[in-house]
Amino acid sequence: MRVVIFCHSLRSDWNHGNAHFLRGVATELLARGHQVAVYEPRTAWSVRNLVAREGRAALDAFAAAYPTLDPCPYDVATLDLDRALDAADLVLVHEWNSPELVKRIGQHRARRRSYRLLFHDTHHRAVSDPSAMARFDLTHYDGVLAFGQVLCDVYVRRGWTRRAWTWHEAADTRVFRPWPADQADGDLVWIGNWGDEERTAELHKFLLRPARDLGLRARAYGVRYPPEALPLLRRAGVEYGGWLPNFEVPRIFGRFRVTVHVPRAPYVQALPGIPTIRPFEALACGIPLVSAPWRDTEGLFRVGTDFLMARTPIEMTRHLRALLRDPDMARELAANGLRTVLARHTCAHRVDELLDIHAELAGVRVRASIA
Repeated sequence: MRVVIFCHSLRSDWNHGNAHFLRGVATELLARGHQVAVYEPRTAWSVRNLVAREGRAALDAFAAAYPTLDPCPYDVATLDLDRALDAADLVLVHEWNSPELVKRIGQHRARRRSYRLLFHDTHHRAVSDPSAMARFDLTHYDGVLAFGQVLCDVYVRRGWTRRAWTWHEAADTRVFRPWPADQADGDLVWIGNWGDEERTAELHKFLLRPARDLGLRARAYGVRYPPEALPLLRRAGVEYGGWLPNFEVPRIFGRFRVTVHVPRAPYVQALPGIPTIRPFEALACGIPLVSAPWRDTEGLFRVGTDFLMARTPIEMTRHLRALLRDPDMARELAANGLRTVLARHTCAHRVDELLDIHAELAGVRVRASIA
């Protein structure tokens, strides 16, 4: 089968978490013998920022980490869709594309109905900025892949699509796996971007305050940290590690004893059931995880067994103290989380689901997914 993916970027994950999952999906499809073509804008915002700050060596590092992935940069004015979509069986168009391109691909699908066309949404704009999402013309798309049931419901309720499937993100376990280290760098690590004031208060309450109160050796990695954030980190005793390529995350997790997840406010408030990809990746790396509150309405994990949930800063402090004082408890929690990811939440599972959806659309009997 030939699968074509249009996304913002595979080469860069600079403030671009969508690359994590799509890299894993593309790698898994290739490993199964499918043909995969990935198209990304030549002037992708994430790539420009990555090269400006880290140099072109960062793109070389991506190529070395993912030798089977070779995305094709394009200029929208000269993109030949007939050539790009020739012999395609399944086309995925991620929501971080321009409305103009999304419409052009839909019009191509209307003329040539030889492939299945799906829109892929892994963001909160459908609830936080619905007017922006309403600009996408999905008339000729077969449906929407959304990374949570609540988001599927939004698409159908607003009349943006007639069909939507829940397609959660997952861990690429070829990359995200336990990584034993010769030595520890510290107690607590947090990996995430500061962002657009979507979780500033939560970072104060669930990361900085507990780290300071417990006197932890802590480090934070990510980008878009405003100037005022760095003194806050220092006062809490949290070292700032800067940008970290996502494929280096397992090595860093292996050098710390515990990590935390601090979801962005739009997911907590309006999109329950969507944790984003960070917990999947952390649990796949076998590190004990404590999360700030979010509602696992779809039963993805076993709260209290796979990870701990802290509903208040005091509870976060208590959970972190317990895990750091009790190595057996920490090992059991990490092992449980890893088992759940390997059983249910890998990119291999999501590719099974994707192929089942394609078979459903093609009128082929759907085979059983792996358990």
